[in-house]
Amino acid sequence: MKTTEGSLPALSDLARPEVLTQPVYEPGKPIEDVARELGLDPGSIIKLASNENPLGASPAALEAASRALRSLELYPDGGAVRLRAKLARKLGLAPEQIAVGNGSNEILELLGHVFLGPGVEAVMGAPAFAVYKLVTLLFGGRVVEVPLVNHRHDLDALRAAVTDRTRLVFLPSPNNPTGTANDEAEILGFARSLPPHVVFVYDEAYAEYMENPPDLRPLIAEGRPVVCLRTFSKIYGLAGLRLGYGYGSREMIALLQRVRQPFNVNAVALAAGEAALDDVDFVARSCASNTAGLAQLEAGFAELGLEFVPSVANFVTVKVGAGAEVFARLQAAGVIVRPMGGYGMPEWVRVSVGTREQNDRLLAELARILHQAKGAGAARAAREA
Repeated sequence: MKTTEGSLPALSDLARPEVLTQPVYEPGKPIEDVARELGLDPGSIIKLASNENPLGASPAALEAASRALRSLELYPDGGAVRLRAKLARKLGLAPEQIAVGNGSNEILELLGHVFLGPGVEAVMGAPAFAVYKLVTLLFGGRVVEVPLVNHRHDLDALRAAVTDRTRLVFLPSPNNPTGTANDEAEILGFARSLPPHVVFVYDEAYAEYMENPPDLRPLIAEGRPVVCLRTFSKIYGLAGLRLGYGYGSREMIALLQRVRQPFNVNAVALAAGEAALDDVDFVARSCASNTAGLAQLEAGFAELGLEFVPSVANFVTVKVGAGAEVFARLQAAGVIVRPMGGYGMPEWVRVSVGTREQNDRLLAELARILHQAKGAGAARAAREA
């Protein structure tokens, strides 16, 4: 056992072994940090890295959040009663079938508290949202990753990976980071094929960007062990407030509520979320902007001769060659995107859909960087000839 000054044990010797090997999630850098590190004007930087809404936050949500700031001396509604009631009306469920979290990431962690532990397996695609793996490892579970096929989840292969030790199966659709989706019929069929000891976790963080997103409520009505996850971070533009929710059967949600911390969601987030649900005009404008932006980016990538994954979310993953280098050069030009090396895609970057002007700038900077790289490669080949 290692010791510190005074012969006390090192803290690492006191920690759970899983903590010492736990990977650390690396978020995209804030604009202010990039500006400081590179000596850039923060106002000149655009961030297309974290799938945020380029139109900002719902105006109705901002107004409600402002009002909530005047009562910060009070604890928030610990049961998220009003928000759950509004969500229940929207979804046609009972409030007892909904759990609200500090982002949908917290719902993933609650699932870990309830269902994961040493010797328990969780099945997921690769690449998919990194937090599935992080939560599984944190609780000592075993990660079972199934490669995507054509950047899309292979549901037959996911099903084949399920064993007697499997407790959770994760499916994000649309998938992050590829933007691909499985259709409703195949998802319902897949869920109904799972054995009763497996909880199906369906992550629909980007569902609002789809014209007709899959509806898994029939599975809940059938009594199947299903949890669906949604977030206010994307289309509602409330990423900075951290607000998400899960819905399922009363029994499922009651289990999650048992391990949820009191007052886990702040009062400002709750107020903003309630108002955002009524801001249908903002959601419609965000969808229209995203549809146009996807078409703009994909046309631009095609014109540059770049392979990309057609997306139904609010981002596009594009193959640029040396992904880390292109990311760094774009960042130096004041355009932040997401490198995909951590997802096992080192030749790719993920680009969030921005405004028309932001998308134009990204495409122009990318064209410049690729042209320079091509010229440098030609010069190097000439020297070596």
